[in-house]
Amino acid sequence: MKNARPVKHSVTLRGHRTSISLEAPFWAELRAIAREKSMPINALVAEIDAARGLDSGLASAIRVFVLESLRDRLPSSE
Repeated sequence: MKNARPVKHSVTLRGHRTSISLEAPFWAELRAIAREKSMPINALVAEIDAARGLDSGLASAIRVFVLESLRDRLPSSE
């Protein structure tokens, strides 16, 4: 599997720098979603962070967000 290793990037949340490790395809799709929404990636990650539950890590929440965003774009099977 290509690009399977997580890549660490820094983002700013609530004024603090933090590192997030995600696989390259997740970073690419997260950037594309941020562009579609005309918002900085830090703002999008802050939204995801604010919406996640306490039992979910930020990297996991981002992966689920990306997955749900992609699924929402699929044609409905109804």
